[in-house]
Amino acid sequence: MELSVNVDHVATVRQARKEEFPDPVHAAIEAELGGADGITVHLRGDRRHINERDVEVLKKVVKTELNLEMAATQEMARIALEVKPNRVTLVPEAPGEVTTQGGLNLLKLEQDIRSFISDLKQNKIRVGIFIDPDMNQIKEAVRVGAQYVEINTNEYTRAQRMKIKDEVIRIARVAKAARREGLVVHAGHGIDYKNIVPLLNVIEITGYSIGFAIIARALFVGMRQAVNEMAEVIKGAR
Repeated sequence: MELSVNVDHVATVRQARKEEFPDPVHAAIEAELGGADGITVHLRGDRRHINERDVEVLKKVVKTELNLEMAATQEMARIALEVKPNRVTLVPEAPGEVTTQGGLNLLKLEQDIRSFISDLKQNKIRVGIFIDPDMNQIKEAVRVGAQYVEINTNEYTRAQRMKIKDEVIRIARVAKAARREGLVVHAGHGIDYKNIVPLLNVIEITGYSIGFAIIARALFVGMRQAVNEMAEVIKGAR
């Protein structure tokens, strides 16, 4: 199982004072030294945290793999084709949201994103979609040409204790279906050092994207150590 560390919140701190520090690129380097298998950033349309400079420099310095989360817009496609991250994860965006609220609902998209995805793949960029744990979304992800899905774990991480098992079962069922369809399966959103443990039993999930919990821990122990601690939790299930 792989750990991709999201460094968006380092950029959030930087933007709070419109300074040049702390630098998410520096955080990414520390994350890799701590055992990260990849780095994730979300380049939003409003540039509230990560910006083009960050993405361009990260592509040059990241030694593992760079995952660019982005909306399926022509502006973002242009940037992705210029920078050429290792992979792109398509996510929804809504004005004013604190963080991504749900998966990309492929059943209600106004655009057919098959050609959008095809263009990225032709440029040797792997393409995945952030989806809610729903069987219909899996079928649609296959139809539009996605190579992997990232299952939204928000409902699981917010579930009351009595419902956690049900959420794990639901995620596992969708993960198994995705694998049967030939999709690689990742998971992310709201995952921390404790709630990740039950998910590690879902063997179809081969990658996790984790940001806030690691950045919060890094305030006390440093980025490298915070990532290492999460990597050790995951390693326990390998």
